[in-house]
This record gives sequence, structure tokens and C-alpha cells, in this order.
Amino acid sequence: MYTLITVLIILISVLLCFAVLVQNSKGGGLASGFSAPQQIMGVRKTTDFLEKFTWGLGTALIVFCVVANFMTPGSNSNTEVRSSSIQEQIDNATLPAAPQAPLPSQQNAQPAQQPATQPAK
Repeated sequence: MYTLITVLIILISVLLCFAVLVQNSKGGGLASGFSAPQQIMGVRKTTDFLEKFTWGLGTALIVFCVVANFMTPGSNSNTEVRSSSIQEQIDNATLPAAPQAPLPSQQNAQPAQQPATQPAK
């Protein structure tokens, strides 16, 4: 069933692309070819059909995407929420122990050298 919905989503997406590309942003598009006065199907009817068809495809695409989201394999509500393997590694990781430097003893400590000063004249 999930595969069927996925195929329908792809089909609707392709049809929606064609429906949008046929339309002209300024109201012409496919309808501009039917602008002759002797034409039975006038410009307005073609534009109305294309607009309704585009809105219908867009609505169908949204509905099928929501349905596909709920029907995704492995997304049952009865199963436990699984954390990712990266999150498990982070949770199980231990911090490395900080190396402890030996404290300098008083005997080995050297006084800090001060710069030589020149005698005042």
C-alpha cells in the first residue's frame, strides 16, 4: 500500500509540474491559443479549468503526503521510540580521565628570573 501511495505522489507531482508550466504567469499560457473569437471554448473556460486542475493536484499531493507519512513502514505507534545509533554511542561514552600532573616540590622549584636592572647614575 505504501508503494502505491508513493507512485501516486510521484505521478501527481509530475502532472502538477506540467499543469503549472502550461499556465502563463500573466493569464495566457494554454488559454492564449484559444483566443480566436470563433472558438467555442473560450479563454476564460480554459483558464478556469487549468486553475481548478492545479488546485486539485496540489490538494491531492498534500493529502497523499500526509497519508504516506502515517503509513511509513516501521512507524507503528505501539513500538518503542528508537534512538539513533549515534545518540546511543554518546550516551554510552565515558569521558576520559584527565591526566594529573605531578605537583612541583619545593626543592625543585626555581625562583622566577627577574630582568637585570641597571644601576642608576
